[in-house]
Amino acid sequence: MAFSTRGEYGVRFMVALARMDHGEPVSLTDIAEAEDLPRAYLEQIVGSLRDVGIIDSARGAHGGYRLARPANEVRMGDVLRALEGPIVPMTCLEGDGSSCSKTGNCSVVQLWARVRDSVSEALDSFTLADLAVPGAPITLKQK
Repeated sequence: MAFSTRGEYGVRFMVALARMDHGEPVSLTDIAEAEDLPRAYLEQIVGSLRDVGIIDSARGAHGGYRLARPANEVRMGDVLRALEGPIVPMTCLEGDGSSCSKTGNCSVVQLWARVRDSVSEALDSFTLADLAVPGAPITLKQK
């Protein structure tokens, strides 16, 4: 099981935003440059995060992005689910399990369910504040 670059870049974006957010919106360009991420790809990512209420956006000359709630209330599992969809190691665990012909008599479904639950629990145990520690500031590259 691996997360895509969408998930990786989204987590990096969120950590950078939390470190750079001092009450004013932070421009996407500043975050892209600080994290060396493609701005065009971040534009797609921020839409998903905004749609689920993790970040807010402001338009205009001084526009940008800011956290919609305090960093200690943003669970990393929520960030990854917003970007990647449900966290499931096997398709048989998606939805009601109807995609699997073995539903109801599968001998390994408990294994996959435990993997899913363990990964979800680990991700949900971290908040954005845990990752955006003050001792590791994001600095803007000089233009």
